[in-house]
Order: sequence, then structure tokens, then C-alpha cells
Amino acid sequence: MRIEGIIEEVIYRNEQNGYTVMIVDQSNTMVTAVGKMISTNIGENIALEGEFTQSKYGFQFSFSSYEIIMPTSLKGIERYLSSGLIKGVGPITARNIVQHFKEQTFDIIEMSPTSLAEVKNISLKKALDIGEKFKELKKLQNSVMFLQKYNITTNMAMKIYEIYGDRTVDTVKNNPYRLVEDVTGIGFLTADRIAENIGIPQNSEFRVRAGLLHALNTAIEKTGNTFLPKNMLINSAVGILNLNYEENQDLYTKAIDGLLLDKTCKVMWHNNIEIIMLSQYYFYENAVAQKLCLLNQSVVNQKLDLTDEIKHFEEKYNIVFHEEQKNAIINSINNGVSVITGGPGTGKTTIIKCIIEILAQNKKRFMLLAPTGRASKRLSDSTDNEAKTIHRALEVGQGSTSRFVHNENNPLETDVVIVDEVSMVDVALMNHLCKALPRDCKLILVGDKDQLPSVGAGDVLGDILESGKIIVSMLTKIYRQSDDSLIITNAHLINSGKMPLIDNSSKDFFFEEKSDLSLVKNSIVDMITSRLPKFTGLPASQIQILAPLKAGVCGIDNLNRTLQEKLNPPSIKKQEIVVGQTIYREGDKVMQTANNYNLIWHKLNGFIEEEGEGVYNGDIGYIDTIDFQTNEVKIIFEDGRVCVYPRTDIGQLSLAYAITIHKSQGSEFDIVVIPVISGPSMILTRNLIYTAVTRAKKMVVLVGEKHNLKRMVSNNYTVQRFTLLKDLLIATDEKIKDLFN
Repeated sequence: MRIEGIIEEVIYRNEQNGYTVMIVDQSNTMVTAVGKMISTNIGENIALEGEFTQSKYGFQFSFSSYEIIMPTSLKGIERYLSSGLIKGVGPITARNIVQHFKEQTFDIIEMSPTSLAEVKNISLKKALDIGEKFKELKKLQNSVMFLQKYNITTNMAMKIYEIYGDRTVDTVKNNPYRLVEDVTGIGFLTADRIAENIGIPQNSEFRVRAGLLHALNTAIEKTGNTFLPKNMLINSAVGILNLNYEENQDLYTKAIDGLLLDKTCKVMWHNNIEIIMLSQYYFYENAVAQKLCLLNQSVVNQKLDLTDEIKHFEEKYNIVFHEEQKNAIINSINNGVSVITGGPGTGKTTIIKCIIEILAQNKKRFMLLAPTGRASKRLSDSTDNEAKTIHRALEVGQGSTSRFVHNENNPLETDVVIVDEVSMVDVALMNHLCKALPRDCKLILVGDKDQLPSVGAGDVLGDILESGKIIVSMLTKIYRQSDDSLIITNAHLINSGKMPLIDNSSKDFFFEEKSDLSLVKNSIVDMITSRLPKFTGLPASQIQILAPLKAGVCGIDNLNRTLQEKLNPPSIKKQEIVVGQTIYREGDKVMQTANNYNLIWHKLNGFIEEEGEGVYNGDIGYIDTIDFQTNEVKIIFEDGRVCVYPRTDIGQLSLAYAITIHKSQGSEFDIVVIPVISGPSMILTRNLIYTAVTRAKKMVVLVGEKHNLKRMVSNNYTVQRFTLLKDLLIATDEKIKDLFN
């Protein structure tokens, strides 16, 4: 539906996201209109596309797109110019301009701005300035309205305009696929839809190039690869583009050559196979390999005797280290880069405590880091020392060309960095961390090699272990285990390919046999909402469902919908907002699903209020309030950060009553409930169920069929990621040794 009118009053406006509530005079009928506009000025003639809706604020017109209609009457022109739209033109100046040029006012401003100097109190400089600002405003409005035709939001349109400026329309018309490479948040499908509407042919070289990039980015984002074999990349692109390779071989070759010539991609031979990767990811892996080898070489001859220090720690805490644990401490102190790896209960945290006490005794500065807020809090609590997320330690840059404040030009001020849960760290984040390490810094990496690999691209821990170039301390002896606890015992049994002990007589490991999927779901819901809170005394908020799949009866999507209705039902006291297929309601448990470096947060630390930028994949919190007028959502995260999400970023949140096992990496929950169901063997693997079980601190409850559990425990399949870090570490180590020797 389309309505036209004049903006009479602006009731509310959010300058950050353009959300506006205004009164529009539609032929002497006052209409409340709500939607997003790049600018709002009283007196503007506008046409709005949308529909009338009923809200708690009354009857209003919700618009999704709009168009500025330039006024034609002298009164309308004067009102438009005096609205503040053009800086430096107030009511008196506007009246003088209109009285002088009448109906030709807009033509004069746009085509002959120097003529404005004929008007009283307008200098030639001011005249030119008015003309320039008028042209810029018109270009911006035209660009945004052009992009809106292709369902691009006002916020995204503004983002595109910031990149291309007055070239926006021409750029998008000539090659909308440029958006995929230049604008974060615009994907291939959006660009392809625009291209189809504009009339760009399917066999355009621009389109093939974008399809190849989309295939590479999908491999990075969905499967964690940093490169693809050339034939696999082409096959993937053919499926995306629906363009036969044999019939269009020259087109594919030309597109690949273009990607190589402008250095967007690199091509090389790896294990006698031609591979293609985004240059960015080659630089990530190469930079990590170089820094690790340099750090390793810098203290290669250090051999400190730590016998007395270790003995003192044992006496202080009344413990006795196993020989392999002592070796882990010695290796970490005496080497530039070292890895400590082992399963739950093997003493990794106690070893870290011993290391940092030795460092403190020797007046060495150290930093404790982890990939997620939950992991850093656990590390801090267990060591009685401050631990930070890697992102927080690096500090997100504000208005800088660099993503992080700390880098090779501004390194961290520390002697030793210890990173826990390193299996979660992807190669991009590892690159940023390595850049920020001083040349004489020691790096100690701690993690479980049998956990799932990082959600992001790369296999940092796996590649380091396989390279053989970094000293590794492998922990196998179980150090922490209560006599009546089965979580750690069963985790190690699962990891060795054996069925866990299930007799439901332990205090912390239970199995409920259910065969039908709907019964599995109903049992899980009943456990969360009633049985487990009564049995344990813990609230539902401290019980986490970890599911292997997103879809299906026992997938997280269905479980979240059901639990939302049970734990946080609709109420007239609770605001809610619909984004896509998801209802977000005040009180909902939610998780951030992507790194967002721009969101601002506040946190009250004692009497001091901290402020920062950045919310990261895996952060869990609760919806505190939803502002119906602005569609903004305030989230309070578990670590105390408070963040206000504009509607455009709400889609980065998902309900978190149930989360995938992959998303649980680095987290620890009091109680974990796991549906044990059938599904694809490539997903339902041993390391998946192992990861799920090791996320529990106090209790594990499995619901499903034992034969499905047995199938997972027996399934040692692991997806081999295509990565280069291992080979680059081996090659770089040889080069650096040649330089130092």
C-alpha cells in the first residue's frame, strides 16, 4: 500500500539506525508512520510503501520503503529548505532564496549554485557550499531509494553508500557482484537477485567470479577449510551458478585468472594437488607459522631447573604431580612455544596454577586468555587470577583501520601468554593474537586435542600437534575424579571408543531410555522445566540442552520453540519482536551467533562503569527489554555486559534454551542434557558426544536409545579440514633454523 503526505512532526528518531516515528499529513488527515529513513525533515513530501497496523500505541502506518517527493509550491519549497536538511540554510535564508527564484529554486541550487550569491547575506562561498550539500543529499536519497527496490535495508543502503558514494547506483547497475567483495553483510544470493532484476546475464564473468568467491567463503564458514582443491572449488561453483563447466570452461578460467591477478586468491600445489585459497587466509596461516617459529627459536637453549619450585607448589597445596605433569610445567617454562593437551581431570588447570606461581616468583608478567567469556571466567575462578577473552585482551579498535588495538606495532605488555581452550581458536583469531605478542614473549597453549575443532576456519591446535615443530606435553593420567563421579570416567571411556558406564546409580551421570523422538523431546522438556530443578535445586537457567542437530523433532530449533513457550510464555507484560521465523521475548535466553566488533556494551564493575565494543560468537545472555518504538533489544550477558541491539543486528541472536554441541565449545554448564538420536554419521561422531559430555560440571543426562549412543562412540570419523598451517610450520621452522645457525 502506498500513501503520500507531508512530514508534520517527528515524534521519535534514532540517528544510529534511522528508526523514525512521525506524523504525516495525508490530505489533511494526520497519520502516525513508523519505519526507517536516512534523514527526517519537517516539511518534506514523502511517499511511503507499507501497511496500516494496530499496536499498543494505536493505529499506525508501518512502512518498509519510502521516496522523497520534491515540493512544487512556493510554501512547500520554503518549508523544505528551512527544515534543517541543508546546513546553513535557516528560515530567513530559505524565505529569501524562494522569494528571489520562485519555482526555479531547486534548479538554481542544483545547476547554478553561484546564482545564490544574488540573495542577501549569501556569499559566493556559502552559495557553492549550499549547492554541494544539496547535490550530495540528492545523490544519497536517490541511491538509498534505488537500493530499497532490491529489498536492501536502509541501514545496509547507507553502508553501501559510505563505500561507493555518488558511484553507488552506477556500480550496482554495472556489477552488483562487487557488493559481495566490498560490503560486509551482502552475500552472493542478494547480489544475484539484484543482477537478475537488472538484466545481467547468467554467464557474466562478474557472476562466475562471485560464485567462486561464494564457494570459497562457504568452505571457510561452513566447513572450516582455509583452501579448496581447484576441482572441488569448480564443482562447488558449478552447483551455485548452475553453469556447466565443460560448456563454459573459458569463463571459469578467466574468472579464476582475474582472482589471481588482483591477488584476491592464491593458487599453489599442495600434496600434488592444485589448490586455491583466499589470499587473506594464506596470510593468516603463514603469519601464524612465522610467529610461532620465531618465538620458539628465541628461547630454544633455556633449560631452567624447576625442581625446587615444583616441590614447593606440591607442599603448599598438598598434592603430588605425576611425572608427565611435571614435564608439562618444565616444558612450558623452558620453551618459547609449548602445548599442554589432555582430557578432563588430567590436571591442566593445576598445571597452569603452578606455572603462574613460578612466573610470579620470577617477576615475570603473564596474561591468562581464553576464546570465550565463559572459558575465561572459569579460568579466572580456578586460578584466582584475572583471565580475559582474547578479543578483550587485544582490544577492539575504534575508528581504526586495524581491527584490534594491539598488533605488531603495539604489542601486549607481557612476558608470557597462556591460552586455555585453544582447540576453539580459529586461524584468524590466532593470527591477531600472534601479531600482538612481543618478540621475546613465551606462548603456552592449553587444550584438549580430542575436542571438536574451532567453529571458525582452520585447525590451529591439530596442525601444531601434527607438525612436530612445537614441544607438546600429553597428559593421560586422570588427576581429578571423585569416587562417586562418572562424568570424567565416562568422558575418557567415550574418547577411547568404549561405552560409558550407565547404571543410573552415580550422582552425576544418567541415561533415560526413550525410543520415539517425540517422547525424547517431551522427556527433555519435562526435565528442564520440572524434574531436574526439583531434583537438584538448580533453576532451569543453569541447565543446558546440547543437541547434535539444528533441525528435526529433537533439533535445537524445535526444542527452543517448545521451551520458550514453557519457560517464558507470552504475556501482556512482556514485549516481543519477530525477526525472520523467530519470536524474541523479554526474558528469553539467547546466544550471539557471530562476531560483531561494532556493538557497544556497558558493564558495572563495582562502582566503575566500563564501556567497550564487541560481542562474540557463543556469548550467552538474557533479553532484558524490547523497545517497541525503536525495535531495539537490550541484552544482559552472563558476564554482566549490557548491550543494546538495533533491529538490524537482532538476527545475530538465537534462542539458547538449547544450543548445538558445536556452539558449546569452551563453555561449562552445571547440568547438561543431551538428546541421543539417530542422524548423519558425518555429524554424530565420537568427538561430538565427547565434547558434549565434557561440557558438564555437575551432571550429565542422556535421553534416547543406547544403540544410538553406541553408534556415536564407535564412530571415530573426523572431517579432515583443508589447511596449510602444518606444512607452513614445517617449512618455516627449517628456514628460521637456517637463519639462526
